Amino acid sequence: MTEKTVPSVDLRNRAPQPYIAIEGPIGVGKTTLAKRLADLFNYQLLLEDAHENPFLSKFYENQRQNALATQLFFLFQRVQKMDDLKQQDMFKPLRIADFLIDKDPLFARVNLDNDEYELYSKVYDQMTVDAPTPDLVIYLQASVDRLLERIDRRGVAAERSISRHYLESLNEVYSEFFLYYDAAPLLIVNANQIDLINRNEDFVQLVDYALDIKAGRHYFNPTLID
Repeated sequence: MTEKTVPSVDLRNRAPQPYIAIEGPIGVGKTTLAKRLADLFNYQLLLEDAHENPFLSKFYENQRQNALATQLFFLFQRVQKMDDLKQQDMFKPLRIADFLIDKDPLFARVNLDNDEYELYSKVYDQMTVDAPTPDLVIYLQASVDRLLERIDRRGVAAERSISRHYLESLNEVYSEFFLYYDAAPLLIVNANQIDLINRNEDFVQLVDYALDIKAGRHYFNPTLID
């Protein structure tokens, strides 16, 4: 693991990776990071648009009853975005997404019972597109306490019923998935102490570190930066 101490003066003069995907559990800050990177480098922004999922608020209230519909809606949405991305390959714009479709089946395993997961898997196998491989994947991770704090702070009504147990399950799934992930260069970020909204220096340090990554697995821990 390499430590960085002096961030670039002007990140806009740096050459960003053409396609970055950001992942992590709800409340960790992936959409905030995606939007800030898109603004900085004029990325085409691909967002998961969770607010468009009509089943999501019902899922948080009763996971067992609404899990399959919620998961399938997200699958259809993500596949459509990846398909649109492939159609635009000839233009080769810079792109950033706040999701990685590769992790979708593992995520579904947390939410679905065995019969539902079998059905989901059949749909996934039929629909999965040959999605472009990111040039960099950024995985933001944080403790359940910090996730609950951030979810409460942003005050989205549909998220108020999210349980600690559910967030613990998500953290376990993400840890398992990225433990073995090697399809693209990976940056694992300790996001517990990062405030990408109110502290610009956090954003600058993270991006300055990320822009040097061309291959392999890397770790960014802001507590190591003076």
